[in-house]
Amino acid sequence: MKKHIEVVAAVITKGDKIFCAQRKDSGELAKKWEFPGGKVEPGETLQQSLKRELKEELKIDADVNDFIMTVNHEYETFKLTLHAFLCKTDNNSFVLTEHLDSKWLTKDELDKLDWAAADIPVVNKLKES
Repeated sequence: MKKHIEVVAAVITKGDKIFCAQRKDSGELAKKWEFPGGKVEPGETLQQSLKRELKEELKIDADVNDFIMTVNHEYETFKLTLHAFLCKTDNNSFVLTEHLDSKWLTKDELDKLDWAAADIPVVNKLKES
């Protein structure tokens, strides 16, 4: 049976731009683009988890705002439940500790990236709004 992982993802917006992050070059999702975030730890709310992950991955403090959606996706080696939230931050300098690259894109530009499969429904929902 495949391992099941529950994660949170931040759709960080600034004006009409959305923050996108490229995963490291390892594992099943190597170099795919994603919304930053990570695993939910036992005893954490989804919002607490997302705030912790953003501090760890990007060295930022962020406000976790509206829930966007939950995505269930099965990859080759594991199952994933992803909870996406809209987030805002006053930080202008992000430090990438877990990612290769990042971009600020408009909704119309999101399709230019090679997204991780679980993030695609979130991308599609953002493009509709």
